[in-house]
Amino acid sequence: MSYFSHDTAVIDEGCQIGEGTKIWHFSHIMPNSILGKGCNIGQNVVVSPNVILGNNVKVQNNVSIYTGVTCEDDVFLGPSMVFTNVINPRSAINRRGEYAKTTVRKGVSIGANATIVCGNDIGEYAFIGAGAVVTKTVPPYALLVGNPAKQIGWVGEYGHRLEFNSDGVAICEESKQEYKLENNIVRKNSN
Repeated sequence: MSYFSHDTAVIDEGCQIGEGTKIWHFSHIMPNSILGKGCNIGQNVVVSPNVILGNNVKVQNNVSIYTGVTCEDDVFLGPSMVFTNVINPRSAINRRGEYAKTTVRKGVSIGANATIVCGNDIGEYAFIGAGAVVTKTVPPYALLVGNPAKQIGWVGEYGHRLEFNSDGVAICEESKQEYKLENNIVRKNSN
């Protein structure tokens, strides 16, 4: 076995788990889920059937990742954050055939206790603050907070807030990467 799972973890048939992935106490990886290389699945995490997690995805304690969710590489899911997968759930009505899809793009961070309402994709390197409730699609590099979540700025790939000058250029304080804001779209310059 090229991954680690704690004795209390449950891993169902048909899962694919990448090399170096760690699955901790009381977590449940349900049938046909795919976990990439180097993932860390914290305590009491549920990964529902057919969920796809890319490489180096960090899932903190008490997170539920429901069917219909795909997380690309380098995603961080904070403690007790949650995804939904049905817009109008009812206990007496089976809506299993109505699961909405949600894609979390590369490098996204989602803070503790945030909720991502299904069908709303999160753009690459976006940052969702703790407790935010995301009800709309999120553009790449956007910084969102609140309930309902509202965009309050932009962040770079290192997670620092970007301050754009009059030419629409920002430099990350840590990485020194340069970003350009044009027509409300942020792109990293390749220079």
